[in-house]
Amino acid sequence: MAAKRSVAPRARAAAIAVPRAARDARLGTRFLPSRRSLAIGLGLLALAGGAYVGARESSVFAVTRIEVLGATPGVREQVQRALVPLHGTSLVGLDGPALERRVESLPTVVSAAYNREFPHTLRVTVVPETSVAVLHRGTQTWLVSARGRVVADIARGTVPLLPRIWVPKQTPVAAGAFLPPALGGAAAQALALVHRFPARIATAALSHGELTFRLRSGLEIRFGDPTDVRLKLAIARRALMLVPPGTTYLDVSVPGRPVTGTNSKVSGLG
Repeated sequence: MAAKRSVAPRARAAAIAVPRAARDARLGTRFLPSRRSLAIGLGLLALAGGAYVGARESSVFAVTRIEVLGATPGVREQVQRALVPLHGTSLVGLDGPALERRVESLPTVVSAAYNREFPHTLRVTVVPETSVAVLHRGTQTWLVSARGRVVADIARGTVPLLPRIWVPKQTPVAAGAFLPPALGGAAAQALALVHRFPARIATAALSHGELTFRLRSGLEIRFGDPTDVRLKLAIARRALMLVPPGTTYLDVSVPGRPVTGTNSKVSGLG
């Protein structure tokens, strides 16, 4: 009797194992896609691909309107002119990176982004360059941006309130190009950091590695090397209220020890 009891459970386990394996195989087969399902899926994929290609090539989503945001009317007009070749092209097949490069190549633009407004509108948002100085090379003048980029040539005497930067006559200057640091670039970037300064800046220059602002009053502010300019400007802003009459320069090249002086005398502030 004991032997019969030991054999029966084994026989039942074997009998159960076989149907379970078969059932698992049937379940696996059930979840595999049928030939019909595969055919339908491939057909839908082909239709979607064909629809995309058709939308790229047809005039259903052709660009008929370009809106430019985020800039002055003059810059918006420049961007509109640059994007004229995109009129009539498909919004679906639009080459976004090429569009951004085209707009950002304009001397007046820092960056650009775009949105497709179906069915026919392309919306472009730009960040324009900010002019901080007028560059002088002999009798020629240009606007220069906060990044040290040449924005545009202008008539002499234009924008009289902006500081002036002077460069040698042999300096190459072209709209859209960035000025080298020693030839106006560093001076322009320093001017970009000026906010709510208590005196009007007439000129900015980097000479022999030393950055200098000259105020309309004639006072010269010496920054030393063009580093920590934001901190040095903050020191100069406060020190200007303590400058004694007759002072010809304020030196903040060592921010913790500003000094003033004339051609014959030097004194500390603080």
